[in-house]
Amino acid sequence: MSESLAGERFRIGYALAPRSVSSFIQDCLLIHAKEHGVDLIPIDLDKPLVEQGPFDSVFHKLYDSEWKKQLEEFSLKNPTSIIVDPIESIEKLHNRVSMLDVVSQLKMENLGIPQQAFVNSNDSELSLHDVVAREGLKFPIIAKAMLANATADAHQMYLVLNQDGLNGIKPPTVLQEFVNHGGVIFKVYVAGDHVKCVKRKSLADITEEKMGNSESLIPFSMISYFADQEQSDESLTKMMEAAEMPPMGFINEVSNQLRNAMNLHLFNYDMIRDNRVENQYLIIDINYFPGYAKVPEYETMLTPCFLDLAQEKRSRETGNLEESKTHETDSNGQNKTHETDSNGHNIS
Repeated sequence: MSESLAGERFRIGYALAPRSVSSFIQDCLLIHAKEHGVDLIPIDLDKPLVEQGPFDSVFHKLYDSEWKKQLEEFSLKNPTSIIVDPIESIEKLHNRVSMLDVVSQLKMENLGIPQQAFVNSNDSELSLHDVVAREGLKFPIIAKAMLANATADAHQMYLVLNQDGLNGIKPPTVLQEFVNHGGVIFKVYVAGDHVKCVKRKSLADITEEKMGNSESLIPFSMISYFADQEQSDESLTKMMEAAEMPPMGFINEVSNQLRNAMNLHLFNYDMIRDNRVENQYLIIDINYFPGYAKVPEYETMLTPCFLDLAQEKRSRETGNLEESKTHETDSNGQNKTHETDSNGHNIS
């Protein structure tokens, strides 16, 4: 796609919670985008969206029914404007029961998800112990909240080391096998066709010895227990540097397939390398509209995404112009075709 709008301005309205505004809309992004013909404009949430603008595109991270209705009204009035992203697509990532189904559907070589199971709070006949046995889950297990949204409860996770630890978990919950992965997680950020992968320190590998000398249930907020107590900051840095990144071609292919399957522009996914199988990767989580500002020079991946959207907007407008050909019936009852310009004037 082109790197600029050749003198045109592309107007993006953004509707975000205050904490998302402060972390996402930073000066480096505003300036870089503006230099390339993109203006980022805050949407006033106290006013109807259809009364604001004009916007070529709307970015948002709001999900309530009133906002959904406003987006629908805006789209009806502005059919060529691009909503990033459709709420029905976003909502699929709010449920950890089905969140990772899309990964299995890709059927890519060397890519999968950990073994997991969902326990419903309404299922009184099966205990967590029964589900673990039925699904063949092996300890250690990570217990996650079913809903993956912006609430504090959604981010509360536990490491379950044995059967006794299950007694401290209340359904509904998703139980996911913990897989040793060398203490490194790959966080892949996607903005349309543009992808960046960064390494982050993760939970250290769990040995049988550690499992036998610990509590049965540990909140992730206290998970540092499993870090090697003798491991210095220097050795941690060396470990991170030594961790080999997944091939970029592989990351791009996974990202593109996920983007198309989920119908989303903005997301990230957490991926680990399974220590048990050479070159086997597992996706353990997918998030909508993540903290892009955590990525170095994030403005250089988001601005090209904005420009791609500008091109898509132009294509929609061109398509609408082509469809503006109308058919008239002349005095002899024959169809007469004429074309109108963007202002509705005949041009043929």
